[in-house]
Amino acid sequence: MEKALWYLLAGTRGAENRVRIVRALDNRPRNANQLADSLGVDYNTVRHHLDMLCEHDVVETGGADYGKLYFLTDQFERHRETFEQILDGEDG
Repeated sequence: MEKALWYLLAGTRGAENRVRIVRALDNRPRNANQLADSLGVDYNTVRHHLDMLCEHDVVETGGADYGKLYFLTDQFERHRETFEQILDGEDG
């Protein structure tokens, strides 16, 4: 998980949007449309980042396909310190 977080949040284009998505989901679960609206980011861009975050077990979905909510995973919560270190610019 630590390597995935570094890759997703520090090592690739789009990292800033992924951090913003994680922060938004930390406040409360949201669907992709709500995230796009609240972050001022195109819906398709949000979906792309959500897919990447799901693929790396940072977020998971709940509910039906249409309007499904996204939540931070328990796996992410166990590695929250790494997330904060990445944002603080530390190497671990």
